[in-house]
Amino acid sequence: MHLAINAYFWNRPGTGSGQYTRQLVYYLNRLVSDLEITLVYPQLPGEPGPAGVPPSVHVKLVPTRPGHLGKVLFEQIGFPRACRQVSATLAHVPYWGPPLRSPIPLVVTIHDLITLLFREYRRGLGSRLYNALVAAGARGAGQIITDSHASRRDIAQQLGIPAGDITPIHLAAAPQYKPDSDLLLDMAILRKYNLPDFYVLYLGGYEIHKNVTTLLLAYTYVAQAMGEDYPLVLAGRQPQPHSPNLPDYPSYIDQLGLSNHVRWIGYVDEEDKPAIYRGAMCFAFPSRYEGFGLPPLEAMACGVPVVTTDAASLPEVVGDAAFAVPPDNERDMAGAIIATLVQENLAAELKHKGLQQAAQFTWEKTIHETILVYGKLT
Repeated sequence: MHLAINAYFWNRPGTGSGQYTRQLVYYLNRLVSDLEITLVYPQLPGEPGPAGVPPSVHVKLVPTRPGHLGKVLFEQIGFPRACRQVSATLAHVPYWGPPLRSPIPLVVTIHDLITLLFREYRRGLGSRLYNALVAAGARGAGQIITDSHASRRDIAQQLGIPAGDITPIHLAAAPQYKPDSDLLLDMAILRKYNLPDFYVLYLGGYEIHKNVTTLLLAYTYVAQAMGEDYPLVLAGRQPQPHSPNLPDYPSYIDQLGLSNHVRWIGYVDEEDKPAIYRGAMCFAFPSRYEGFGLPPLEAMACGVPVVTTDAASLPEVVGDAAFAVPPDNERDMAGAIIATLVQENLAAELKHKGLQQAAQFTWEKTIHETILVYGKLT
């Protein structure tokens, strides 16, 4: 089998689609001996090709325009043409951006339907047109992979794709997310970000569906109970205020009187994330919707108690190994966070259960199930 993979997000490992593409390629290349892989990469003028590609994986560079138009042209014309040029027998687009027509059998991974389910992300005409385009492309694919049973239900309902053509395949944390560590190296990383001895962590995006405003509201109760000894650390690139899809976080934090209880640390390098997780007393993930929800799994794999919500796919990820509260209930969210901080036995139990839960998700299992999907089309 010769597999062509759309590598649009390859050089963006900080995104979920970028992480998925890289892990998919690394593990397919390592575990499947009779598979030839070609990455089809959109190359912008003056930019290098994909970084960190395994030596045995081929790369097909496709000259591409910058901007959204360039992305669409690559997805709809450049990628299918490259599949034909390299004589691939199967194509995989590892994000929701399939071509309307493919010269070879096509697999598409749809991680979530956020841009359809939240009106804030489909206000513009361009967004609505792109959603219509990729929805039509998905309906024409031979097989759909998604990250959870919850997303499978959404895809079947929203796109009208038969459930039998949609396969839920869970993701997994990368191997560096583990409880054991080099203590001195972890301490150096924590100093790099000027982190305190005790903190509650949020690491992720700040779009509206991430529901960080409810976490901040919950933290008014945590601050009353715990004082300034357990600040909320917000990791991830701080959003620019006044974006239509992003709340004005600095103003909201001031309004809630949390200026002394919240610390922004900004973008975290990928290699530093495990140490940031391990240093936390609790990981809070208040999202209203996730196709899978990798951060809670990464936190559990690092031995950190998790407080999340019972929305969408998150119960599939955390099972009974974390607090899962309603996403609109800031009091329950606060109570769960406080419980992990003050009840040592409870925190120890959550750590133990979290490690057991995280161990059930492996990339070996993900790849095995992915190969079975490929086999339906070859």
